[in-house]
Amino acid sequence: MELFLIILMLLGIIGLSNFINHFVPYIPVPLIQIGLGILLAWLPLGIHVPMEPELFFVLFIAPLLFHDGKNVSRHALWKLRKPILFLALGLVFITVFAVGYLIHWLIPSVPLSAAFALAAILSPTDVVAVGAISSRVKMPKTIMHVLEGEGLMNDASGLVAFKFAVAETVTGVFSLAEASWSFLVIAIGGFVGGAVLAYIIIRLKIFIRRLGMEDVTLHMLIQILTPFVIFYIVEHFHLSGILSVVAAGIVHAIYRDREQSPSMQLQVVSKSTWSVLIYILNGLVFVLLGLQIPSVMSEIFESPMFNNYEVTKFILIITAALLILRFVWIYAVWWSGWLLKKLQLPKPTLRFISITTISGVRGAVTLAGAFTIPYFLANGNPFPERSLIIFIAAGVILVTLVLASILLPLLAESEKGNTEGLKEEMERIALVRSIDAAIGSIRELMNDDNREAAVSVITSYNQIRNRLHQLSEIDTSRLKLLEMNIRINALDEEGSYIRKLKDAGQVDRDIIYLLEEHIHRMKVAVTNRMQYRGLFIWTIAKRSVHNLFHLFSPKNQKRIKNIRTKNKKIIQLKIEMAEVAIQYLKDQMTPENEEICLLIIGEYNEMIMKFKISDKSRGKANYSQLQRELQDKAFQVERDEIQSLFESGEITLEVTRKIRKQINIREAYWMEENSVHSHS
Repeated sequence: MELFLIILMLLGIIGLSNFINHFVPYIPVPLIQIGLGILLAWLPLGIHVPMEPELFFVLFIAPLLFHDGKNVSRHALWKLRKPILFLALGLVFITVFAVGYLIHWLIPSVPLSAAFALAAILSPTDVVAVGAISSRVKMPKTIMHVLEGEGLMNDASGLVAFKFAVAETVTGVFSLAEASWSFLVIAIGGFVGGAVLAYIIIRLKIFIRRLGMEDVTLHMLIQILTPFVIFYIVEHFHLSGILSVVAAGIVHAIYRDREQSPSMQLQVVSKSTWSVLIYILNGLVFVLLGLQIPSVMSEIFESPMFNNYEVTKFILIITAALLILRFVWIYAVWWSGWLLKKLQLPKPTLRFISITTISGVRGAVTLAGAFTIPYFLANGNPFPERSLIIFIAAGVILVTLVLASILLPLLAESEKGNTEGLKEEMERIALVRSIDAAIGSIRELMNDDNREAAVSVITSYNQIRNRLHQLSEIDTSRLKLLEMNIRINALDEEGSYIRKLKDAGQVDRDIIYLLEEHIHRMKVAVTNRMQYRGLFIWTIAKRSVHNLFHLFSPKNQKRIKNIRTKNKKIIQLKIEMAEVAIQYLKDQMTPENEEICLLIIGEYNEMIMKFKISDKSRGKANYSQLQRELQDKAFQVERDEIQSLFESGEITLEVTRKIRKQINIREAYWMEENSVHSHS
């Protein structure tokens, strides 16, 4: 039961991290998850999840790398094979020797072989962490492909070098020739073994399908088990399990591209299942990383054998050395390759080289590897400075993550958004993409029951889309301000009409209050989204409490009849108010504001039409209900798309706020109609 509660809590933290990231998108999700993991470990809840490296690799790293191998661009991987190999092999071995000697010089109590082991485990970059951080910035595609390829390959080279360095420390025996040969056998054997096993599993699935067994659940189960089985089998033969799952992913991708789609349902289920699985595994990796840090820190900071200032200085110096060495290596390889025309890379610039350098983030593989260091040597003595090595590894991980989170958005920031004209174009493109996303979502939800309502919603979105294309050459900032003023003036006309009825005593005071409240909410919707939503929720809450209070009243039937009569009167007055606003817009229309006035008139006319059919037959009521449900879904998809564009760095915060405000204005009319119809 305790294990179940811990898993439940970890999954809850993953969800909480994404909730927090929604409001503070400039802090990447991995850092939030690590922070929450540290907080959970510090709380007096008695939660301790020990790091078991072998289980960690097979449970987390295997499926994550399999998924990355399946989705990486094979064309880019092959085209950029030379720079990838220079980073995944050349830089790793240079790092082992150069940083290893530096560590031994800084900390003489760490033997040279153990220093090589620490340098080796610090050499692999974390493809999961790089992907999570780079998803919120506009990274050049070539650099991203190189980083993905490096992350897939250098785990194997770094871990193999680490194992040999640890073995030398434990036994005191080392042979360079034997180590080189073993590395080739482990790497090539792992890659080939993974490819062969993947091919066998694919043939098994084809055989099962030919037997007429098209059960999606069975095929999905085989697909999920594939990385775990391949990793375990290949590791059992002391080959590289990491390269085996990467190779298996690539083989599955090749088969998927050549496959003639035997089951579209399987493809849909596969995509959805892997999305959820990778989301959970990614989150767990960083939360578990955070859980380990307090115990690692306390072991060093509370020990009288270590000076806290000194060990912190060691972390900063080693991190700086790793980044400087990476920068120099990339600079030398990139320039020489470009000058000799041997690397398929663009002309090197300081910005591109800096981005590639800072993206060398260390992650969970480094910490998991460090935990595999044995406690004792072959002669029974304790492994030299084991706790300090693990602490330094954890510190380097945190420092590289923080540096990448701060510097990557600055280095990789797009030139877009620097001028007003480009901001307006950015806004227009983002609006079109959000509209397209909404239309796509409605088409996916369309069926025989809601087809008519879905077509109506899609038609309204197409009208907005066409208008955006027509206005692409117009000053959109000035246009939005003009639109807001026209909407406010139209609402003022509605208010004037209501005041005339009030002065003439033609309408009950309660109805006047409700209509004035409605106009106030609509004005707030145009100017302040958050305040509007608060007002609307408060209004609905008041009505719900009021209805609940009178639900069991002995005069309930009479009250319901009175409410329906009042709502009919409100609907009729809203129609009259809309007609007054339409007449005002027609009177104020000029060539300059014609497009905006026609758009707002169209919204008023649609509102009038919906009010008029609200009391018709049940079929019409059902149509309105279906239309509202689809529109609510479309609004949410629009917001999700805009949030996604903002998080990926394609639009600025200013543009995001502008578009959210526009969505809010359109949604306001729908919410008002819903509140009236639901009480009719």
